[in-house]
Amino acid sequence: MATEEDMMKQMMGFSGFGTIKAKVENNLFTTKLNEAKRPAVKSTDKTTDKDDDDDDDVIGPLPPPSQSPTDKNITEPSKSTKKHVEEVDSDEDISGSESEDEDSPLLKIPQSHEINLNHGNKAIAALALDPSGSRLATGGMDFELKFWDFNSMDVNLKAFRTLQPVEGHWISTLQYSITGDKLLIAAGNAQPQVIDRDGHQLYECKKGDQYIVDMKNTKGHVSMVHCACWDPKNRDHFASCGDDGTIRLWDINTVKKNKDVIKLKNKQNRKTPCTYCCFDRNGKLIFGAGQDGSIQAWDTRRMFVNTAFKNMQAHSNGSDTSCLCIAADGNTFISRGGDDTLKLWDIRNFKNYINCKNDLLTFYSSTKCVFSPDERLILTGTSVKKGQGVGKLVFIERDTFETVMEVPFENTSVVSTLWHPKLNQVFIGLSDGNVKVLFDPDKSKNGATMCVGKVKKKRIDPGENMSQPQIINPHALRMYRERPRTDSMKKVKAKLRADPIASHKPDAPLVGHGVGGRLKEGMSLTGFVIRNIAVSKKDDLNPREAILKHAEEANKNPFWIAPAYSASQPKPIFRTASDSESEEEDDGILPRKKTKKE
Repeated sequence: MATEEDMMKQMMGFSGFGTIKAKVENNLFTTKLNEAKRPAVKSTDKTTDKDDDDDDDVIGPLPPPSQSPTDKNITEPSKSTKKHVEEVDSDEDISGSESEDEDSPLLKIPQSHEINLNHGNKAIAALALDPSGSRLATGGMDFELKFWDFNSMDVNLKAFRTLQPVEGHWISTLQYSITGDKLLIAAGNAQPQVIDRDGHQLYECKKGDQYIVDMKNTKGHVSMVHCACWDPKNRDHFASCGDDGTIRLWDINTVKKNKDVIKLKNKQNRKTPCTYCCFDRNGKLIFGAGQDGSIQAWDTRRMFVNTAFKNMQAHSNGSDTSCLCIAADGNTFISRGGDDTLKLWDIRNFKNYINCKNDLLTFYSSTKCVFSPDERLILTGTSVKKGQGVGKLVFIERDTFETVMEVPFENTSVVSTLWHPKLNQVFIGLSDGNVKVLFDPDKSKNGATMCVGKVKKKRIDPGENMSQPQIINPHALRMYRERPRTDSMKKVKAKLRADPIASHKPDAPLVGHGVGGRLKEGMSLTGFVIRNIAVSKKDDLNPREAILKHAEEANKNPFWIAPAYSASQPKPIFRTASDSESEEEDDGILPRKKTKKE
């Protein structure tokens, strides 16, 4: 009799359950034996007949990649191959850097978008951005200083603070400290000052004695200050220059007087007004531009007796050199002269300029010039008389000194310029009181890009969803306990609005001769008469009609005056309109009135 196991074997079609396992083990053994006898052949083909057979025979998961047969065929490159690959990579890096250097500097100019900040209606003489680029300060010839915060500003583009540092004096220079916590201001007076980020005064320079001949013996400036600048290496030191022919060094920790004095002299060894001063990037040199056209430099590590570099004919005599900008290398700088020129200098050969750009018209003593962040371009502005042309923002290539681009502004002059390296945005101060900001959303970051399209948030009443303040005393007696209020102020206001008495609009004050309205007289006697007699009786007639309307009743029932004069009172004769028309028809001339003498 067939057992259950035999019946299962016949139904499944095999003789025993151990046959497949034995067959698989035999196939694996024969495969390994053949691989051992067969010579190794390197092949990059991953799908071969042998692999297909192995996949069909092997049961279980595939071996890890590190143990796969193909990994044994991969050989490491030789030393010569590695060296060749490294040389190729270095050549590619060099060629890539050369291709980047060959890119036109015009592609880096942010000019696709523009916003307008309205400062006032007079020229913008000074612009300053803090190192982070989040806050802008603008000062102009309208005596006002305005702060603009890009983080909190919306599409309205309004300044969050306005003040007048010195009343009646226009602002010529603004500069943030290296830490951005202080702002240096040079106005038209003789006392520069330092304020904090919120506009509070921290330091004010002393004023000197104008009757002392030697300016080195005075405590400060005695005439108008044109420029002031921070020391790039010390956050407490700054310099200022003015019409008294001196450059004074200050320390905000010293209140009594200036720290040191530099005298600016012309060819005849006489003092000349200093129109601009600045430090180099390392703070080792301080430059000064005189009104005689000279540019001089002193070494801050030595006594300020002799100059380190000087050129007495850098610009025309009598012109105001409005700006000096030092390059990052510390050897080259540019100067914007009042003789309508822009010059590039090298202090290692300071006798002659390297390049010069002419026909850059300027009418302002505060026209600026700056380098681009990569120092391949130079920015400056041109002036124009009102209604007689177009002012321009000029981009000049540093190597060739050729104009590569001009941005026109109709009927206005470009006075001050600024190109912030972190924001990559160009700020332009115009003579009509506006500040233009050029930027590109792809090339620029933060700054003006944060306030464009930023909608002003709706002001929410902080107590709208809060109930009125209530003091809860859990230990009070039952009779003194207050019932807790659960209604919010929004519900309370809705109930008051629904109440017709509480929501009634109060009467406006009484104006003119009208009736109704709130009276201002209070509870005096005059107020009582006005309230009960004058206002209550409405009388729109003029005085003559008001009297004549009682004439008929007075004739019928005379009581006061008429009975006393009834015997001697003449009968009045009134002239009517018909009588005057008949007289005019007779002679065309009205009868002349008789005088008292006649």
